[in-house]
Parts: sequence; C-alpha cells; structure tokens
Amino acid sequence: MRVIGGQYKGRRILTCEGPGYRPATMRVRESIFSMLAARGVDFAKARVIDLFAGSGSLAIECLSRGARMAWFVEKNPKAAALIRRNLSELKVDKGFARVVCKDLFGVLSGKPDRPFDLVFIDPPYGKDLLVPALEKALENGWIADGALVLAEVEISVAPPEEGPIAEMELSTDREYGQTRIIIWRN
Repeated sequence: MRVIGGQYKGRRILTCEGPGYRPATMRVRESIFSMLAARGVDFAKARVIDLFAGSGSLAIECLSRGARMAWFVEKNPKAAALIRRNLSELKVDKGFARVVCKDLFGVLSGKPDRPFDLVFIDPPYGKDLLVPALEKALENGWIADGALVLAEVEISVAPPEEGPIAEMELSTDREYGQTRIIIWRN
C-alpha cells in the first residue's frame, strides 16, 4: 500500500494480514480524504486518533498532510509493531505520533489530556463495536466539540438513530462495495 497524499505521497507502508484486518483501499482512502477536505479539515491543526488502527494507514495519511499529532490505538502487538515500523521508515518525528498497544476500551475508560479533532474508527467486522467504542469516547471526552468522526464499517451497519452518537450531526453516509463510510460532526 502507498501513501496517497502529502509529504509521504508514494511512499510504501506495510499492512496487517490476517482475520479482521482490511486496510482501506486506495479508492476508499482517496474518497475519505476528499470528503475531509470538503469539510474543511485543517490537518496542520488537527489532533488525530485512529481507533482499532490496524496498519494505521488513515492516521499516517493525516501525518503526511501535516497533522500535528496522531495516536494509533491497536491492541494486537504485531500490528502495533508494524505501525511503529511504518512510522520509523517514514521518519515521522516521535513527538508527532504515539502508538498505544492496549485494549481500546481500557484506553477510552481514561480521560485524555486533550480531546481529538479527527477520530477514525474502523472496528473489526461482525463484532458490533462501533457504538460501544464511540459512546465510551464521547463519555470520557476523547472527541472535541466540532470534531469529525469517521467510521469505516461493513455495509450492514447503519448510523445509530438514538443515544449519544445520534446526537452528533450526521454529515455523510456512503457505500463503497462492502464498506460503509459514515462521518459525523460532534
């Protein structure tokens, strides 16, 4: 897989293989970053968190575009090591990226130093983790007011119609093959 934009454009990043890992295709990543640009994301001012990071391709794309901070939350030690390797090979300054190799719900149970402006969530398919993860993130202040939250889920997952997530403004709900991209503004 290659980075599609910014200072690392064209650079190769390694991706995770195995059950539950589905790195975003180039077409989907291009669409995601086009949608984010259309919604006025200023990457130079953005604090980004990638929940269920996998290979970290989405947050790496943000760093490539100048994001000032990106967190990668991935509980699988092999995947977390792969993210660290990608960051090292891209020569990303350690002050701009943090890889957290812990269970997501353990991380979200605490409070962040500061909330994040751009939140990616790509939970494993078939596990019904989107709602509980986002509710925990909202409850504990991980998502800034005005932040964009982008979910990449299987086509059968619809945006929740009640609860804390439904209180966010639904901005986009698009389908790409077997993938659904949902964007909310908090």
